[in-house]
Amino acid sequence: MKKYILSALVVSTATVFTSCNDMLDTDPRVTELTAATFPGKPADVDALNAATYSIMNTLGGGDNSGILNNPFYWWSLMSDDCYGSGGLQDNVAKSLHHFTTASANQYEADFILLYGGVSRANNQIETIDNVAWTEAQKAQRNQLLGEAFFMRGFYNLLLTQMYGDIPLITSTVITDEMREEVSAEEVVYPQILSDFVSGMNLMSKESGYGLTGDGHANKFAAESFIARAYMFWAGFYKGVRELATGDATINLVEQEGCNGGTLSKNDVVNYLKDVVSNGGYKLCEDFRSLWQYSNSLLWDEAHDGTGHAYEFIADMKRENCFDQPGMGNGNTEEIFQIQFMNASKWAIGGTYCNPRMYSNYLSCFWGLRNGATNDNGKRDKTYPFNQGWGQGTPSCNIWDDWSDAERSGDYTDLRKKATLINLDEELESYTYEKDDCEESGYGVKKYADVNLDACAADNDSWWSKCEGYSSSSLDNKQQGDHFEDYYLMRYADVLLMLTELTGDASYMNQVQKRAGVPETAYSLAAVQNERRWEFALEGLRFNDMRRWSGADGHSESSYAAKALQAQKGKQIVCLGQKGAKRSMEHMTCSWSKRYADTKGFLPKPQSQITLMSGKLKQNPGWDENASPAEYTYKVLY
Repeated sequence: MKKYILSALVVSTATVFTSCNDMLDTDPRVTELTAATFPGKPADVDALNAATYSIMNTLGGGDNSGILNNPFYWWSLMSDDCYGSGGLQDNVAKSLHHFTTASANQYEADFILLYGGVSRANNQIETIDNVAWTEAQKAQRNQLLGEAFFMRGFYNLLLTQMYGDIPLITSTVITDEMREEVSAEEVVYPQILSDFVSGMNLMSKESGYGLTGDGHANKFAAESFIARAYMFWAGFYKGVRELATGDATINLVEQEGCNGGTLSKNDVVNYLKDVVSNGGYKLCEDFRSLWQYSNSLLWDEAHDGTGHAYEFIADMKRENCFDQPGMGNGNTEEIFQIQFMNASKWAIGGTYCNPRMYSNYLSCFWGLRNGATNDNGKRDKTYPFNQGWGQGTPSCNIWDDWSDAERSGDYTDLRKKATLINLDEELESYTYEKDDCEESGYGVKKYADVNLDACAADNDSWWSKCEGYSSSSLDNKQQGDHFEDYYLMRYADVLLMLTELTGDASYMNQVQKRAGVPETAYSLAAVQNERRWEFALEGLRFNDMRRWSGADGHSESSYAAKALQAQKGKQIVCLGQKGAKRSMEHMTCSWSKRYADTKGFLPKPQSQITLMSGKLKQNPGWDENASPAEYTYKVLY
């Protein structure tokens, strides 16, 4: 079977079938799939399309080492809204938060996975016309091609936001020129935006892939991501801090679906307005209905006579939050998302054959580290929240800053309690973890795993649920029964991007109204706060901070550096000693210096730099002094 190899990046174009030779050995009726015979019909292109998307499940789930590869989770840990936390041995989470590294290849997984996604998209783009499409099938062909362009743009956007200047691979046949890393600002972003434009123009809003929440990209997802990529490029690289009064124009690449030319702020605004006018999306009526704790089964279990009622759930019941129209997976606000399945087994089967990667493993990582303490042999003392790894503890900063905003405006923001667990107030029986040195007193509520004893393991509920506590068996419900969608683009983001680009506060006011926040006039500071509260712990905050720092040259006095440095001195619980808190400190120097040194980019894997023989350069700030001498099983400061 022909493969297309990206030499030193050791990425092959993956096909839908991984064991063709074994199949041929056992069944002579099977015909080997080659570049000459596959794809040969529309269903084959559908299969290639599924393979292109499937990389997202590996990003959203766990690999065999138990490391979560979700870039948005990594960015949450790098922001001022989270600590690394976890156990003393969880050095990946802590090193991310402190802008350090525990090993030379610590951040290699996403580098390889994302190039794998690019390779699959390239294969789909290049081979789509191997099929003899009829005129009646033209719309299907264009939809599938548009999705491939979109996904290539999406994977490259993640790559360059994580690693900076990178090799730009636009073909399955890799030339020496492609192996050279190129300027993200001048080469990669024009290609990313061109791919999104191609996707926008090729995909039809009436293709059948549209607004059903089925996980496919559509025209409106492409328009939304044009805005996200453009705003990062304009802010981070061009230094346009306030887009309502500034502008930047970028050149596009000519390819199918994109005629080249330029992309301006006005173009981006018009695309977002198309999403508003024609996309059919709307905000969910209640912010809480976006998250898995809004499963009505929680209310039923809280009142089954066991005495495990949770006041937050009772509040939601009184306000008729449960089971509102358009809530849950596939809700009216989802524009693009990673979808999962109920894959409870903790099984080993290779990077691409692991049931865990089809589960929203983020729920396990953000679950309470000392949650689900057995209570009389049945429920748990942290009901309805179950046990997890406790990595990515919300910071003291986000709670304090949010509370200050509420006090200054004399209002209560519904989103704060819907996003964060105040452990001391809401879960009185919670016991601080003796193996964690960065507990803030707050927990994640948005994506946290929830416990439903009444839910069978094979129940087809649309929300995540966990049947038991923890177990060494393969059917480990606490580790894998999580299949809430992971939101990559919500309609609320479209509204807030429009306000930021135009200065028209009416879009932002819709988001504020849902949260119970008084409507405010436009200001950059108002947009910055609104984005922080609305998307807290969804992985957007860090790159927002970075794009608002370009005007300051990403120095120690930039927006991001100052926000990160504000963590210093906050009082945290270390090793379960709630009565003897200690000050939060950086493990090597300071957050502001580490941000200025790195501009928020991760190190490129040393293994790939070595293999590329000088074609791949290490990012600034990641020399041998970027890591402390010891991480594991040690209090770091």
